[in-house]
Amino acid sequence: MTEATSGPRLGLREITRASVREQIADRSLQMFDERGFDATTVDDIAAAIGISARSFFRYFPAKEDVVIGDPTALGQAVRDAAAARPVDEPLWATLRRAFDPVQLTTVGDEVRGLRIMRVMMSTPTLRARNLEKHILWARQLEPLVESRVGGPVDTRRFRAQTLIHAALACLDVAFAEWTARDGEVDIADLLDEAFGTLRH
Repeated sequence: MTEATSGPRLGLREITRASVREQIADRSLQMFDERGFDATTVDDIAAAIGISARSFFRYFPAKEDVVIGDPTALGQAVRDAAAARPVDEPLWATLRRAFDPVQLTTVGDEVRGLRIMRVMMSTPTLRARNLEKHILWARQLEPLVESRVGGPVDTRRFRAQTLIHAALACLDVAFAEWTARDGEVDIADLLDEAFGTLRH
């Protein structure tokens, strides 16, 4: 099978749209980081890029979406990573590995990852949106974790929720520390340390 026929390819329109979306996101995050999220308006961003505010909203329903992204898609990636782990693996280890997609997304563009974290940690409304994202992820993980948690049937849901939210707390603490150290320490090591602290 030749490269040209090996699978679907993005058309020029889709490539252009993705490129423009990336440019808007990069400039927005830079301005949020420098000026503050609340102090930066959509009109400010649009003027800096050379587009209209209406054009901004074609790519992002709200400026919060530049920072938070698509929580459903990443949550599904987290759930799929957990589902791919061996059934007989300790559940706490499975939850640690479930966050590999989050880790890889961040280290794939460290500058952007640090900007997102700085902006989110300094903005109450974004911290609230991040909590909503975690609640969504917990719901996506719950059936899988409940099926593996063991113990009395009538307590499995509660135990699953406890483990999931403890794991999400480890994720938050690790990323906060990574941000405080300006990315100079491996986020994977911080995640391992956070999960290891609760394990012991």
